[in-house]
Amino acid sequence: MDNRNRRLDLVLAFGAAAMVVLPWYRIEKGFLSFSWLGDFPGAASAAPGMLQIFVHGRLWLLAALLALLGAAAARFVSDPMRRGTLLAWAGGFGIVFLALQGLAIGNTGWSWTITQTLFGELAGGQSSMGAGAVLMSVVFVLLFSFGLAERGVMRGDAFVVSTISVLIFLVTVFVFYPIGSMFIGAFQDFDGSVNFDGFSRNIAESSIWSLDCLVGGTRCGIAWRTLFLAIMTAAGSTLLGLAFALVATRTHFPFKKGLRLLTVLPIITPPFVIGLALTLLFGRAGVVTQGLSSVFGIEPSRWLYGLTGIWIAQVLSFTPISFLVLIGVVEGVSPSMEEASQTLRANRWRTFWRVSLPLMKPGLANAFLIGFIESMADFGNPLVLGGSHGVLSTEIFFAVVGSQNDPARAAVLAMILLCFTLSAFLAQRLWLSGKNFATVTGKGDSGAHIALPRPLSIAVHMLVIPWMIFTLVVYGMIIFGGFVKTWGLDNTLTLAHYAKAFSVTVRDGSLVWTGVAWNSFWTTMEIALISAPLTAAVGLATAYVIVRQKFAGRELFEFALMMSFAIPGTVIGISYIMAFNLPPLEMTGTALILVACFVFRNMPVGVRGGIAAMSQLDKSLDEASMTLGATSFRTIRKVILPLLRPAITAALVYSFVRAITSISAVVFLVSAQYNMATSYIVGLVENGEYGVAIAYSSMLIVVMIAVIAGFQLIVGERRLRRENRISALPPRVPTSLQQEKIA
Repeated sequence: MDNRNRRLDLVLAFGAAAMVVLPWYRIEKGFLSFSWLGDFPGAASAAPGMLQIFVHGRLWLLAALLALLGAAAARFVSDPMRRGTLLAWAGGFGIVFLALQGLAIGNTGWSWTITQTLFGELAGGQSSMGAGAVLMSVVFVLLFSFGLAERGVMRGDAFVVSTISVLIFLVTVFVFYPIGSMFIGAFQDFDGSVNFDGFSRNIAESSIWSLDCLVGGTRCGIAWRTLFLAIMTAAGSTLLGLAFALVATRTHFPFKKGLRLLTVLPIITPPFVIGLALTLLFGRAGVVTQGLSSVFGIEPSRWLYGLTGIWIAQVLSFTPISFLVLIGVVEGVSPSMEEASQTLRANRWRTFWRVSLPLMKPGLANAFLIGFIESMADFGNPLVLGGSHGVLSTEIFFAVVGSQNDPARAAVLAMILLCFTLSAFLAQRLWLSGKNFATVTGKGDSGAHIALPRPLSIAVHMLVIPWMIFTLVVYGMIIFGGFVKTWGLDNTLTLAHYAKAFSVTVRDGSLVWTGVAWNSFWTTMEIALISAPLTAAVGLATAYVIVRQKFAGRELFEFALMMSFAIPGTVIGISYIMAFNLPPLEMTGTALILVACFVFRNMPVGVRGGIAAMSQLDKSLDEASMTLGATSFRTIRKVILPLLRPAITAALVYSFVRAITSISAVVFLVSAQYNMATSYIVGLVENGEYGVAIAYSSMLIVVMIAVIAGFQLIVGERRLRRENRISALPPRVPTSLQQEKIA
């Protein structure tokens, strides 16, 4: 009882602070600027919730105060069931009320016609939620969790119930609420009124769904072009990824380490840089184009600018991801099953086609899905190479920031993009559902994989070796392009681009960052380093809940989280703009919206990595810890987390890299104060400053490699062996039983 009262007192103290001390509404210059202290507490803009109610006439906030007082009254109830019921009702009512009043009351009054009809005109409105309101929302979620725990939910474990409740709350706010706002925005006019005409006009537009290319026309609609490109990219990257995986695991290829290095490079490369390198090679002023023109008299053309160029760039970008997905699947095929097939007199080709390849279906389906979604969401390569052949992601961008300024059209295009990706996601789950592909069991399997059929071995080498050479040439262009004055016109070597981007001078005895790239560089590093540990924490907490706890709706919860992986970054960016540009949560133009976007965009990878790693840890470890009196929180901190170091490192590295290289969502969310590196590089490309753009990209690659190594050093490796302890024992002749234990 003492522990329950102690945690309840702490949460109630936070609730009192939210109501009495912190500004209830958003501070224009930011809460952490502390500029509000000069106006605190008298001014309405900086007043806490209590003064908003009794001094500034916002009487509707009285319901939140009453809910907090109800939870405080439960503190003195001795019966656990009655106490839990009161806490659950107080917390549940409080969070629902705060959400509804925030949505219903805007800057000038009622936001909804129905509330104005029911309650009449409102004397004044309210601005967006500030520190006080946000903290109070978290307090109500925790009070609701404590109430459920006191009633015996999850065996009365308040930490587990609170973790589940907070995760559901965060996913609702930062995933489902923005997506819902985007859907609503498709049916609104500029003034916010409901108008179905705009949706009908946009969804039926011929430029989206036209099939003229099938009947002799010049091109099909943008939706079909995007879908066709995504299918071709997914097929190409999956095929090449499988070829790379087979060469790395089933052949005697002499450069396997170099092969694995090439798979890492595109992952830490800003997404549009490959498109830029292809332009330096095959553009009208590219080295290959000019060489063919001077030697063979072939007139330079614009063949690269269109779906062909985008496809080449996307396959180059996404093949390494397919390889990383497939190499574990290819290695996981049991050698004993292949040997059994050959024992039954099947040749190597029949064994591969009928036994090995079907067992790779989950990996092939995942690789195809990732390639499909990444192609759909890709923004940088189509922007650089698309020319007049736009895709959905670029059309959404221009509908928002271009001369059209049509948010409803952007919302409709984002809905189409989301439908395509979710359809692929659901089709993949349906195809794999009810099938068992397990080949790794508890029994030993010391066999060796069979060699590939000779024709297949020749075919995969013919794919992999030219592609490796091509990749090396592309990255050679990326490096070389930053050291020439003007690509294609003046190839004189120079350091001017690096100096312009990253120059540093000394003034009055202090360093001054005079390079044009420093502002966006430091902003990117700051936001990436903040979002990476948050992403890992949210992902691993979610994995713990899914793997270790059983509760109603667990499968739905997991599916909803993984469904967010299928939401393209372009859709995330549009939905965040529509959701967080107005009350109740106004975050556009701040660093917070970028951090939230990165955390919940990259969270599914941390979840999957955590689930895979945690599934290998026997539940008896948790049970032993809790039997000895440890709480769930202490068990996680002392037992589970040290054994999850590889998963933690993977989540940190992935989220950090994605925060730096992401462009599809970021391009909508950056501001003059918080400009990310990828957005800045896009601006350089649009202005024709290719040298500075490549120099900046090269610097980002070097920094990412250094920070990844730092993460590995900080997190360390898990240690599962006990040789040191055994060697420290005093020397004596062990018994046969002791010998057996040591072995």
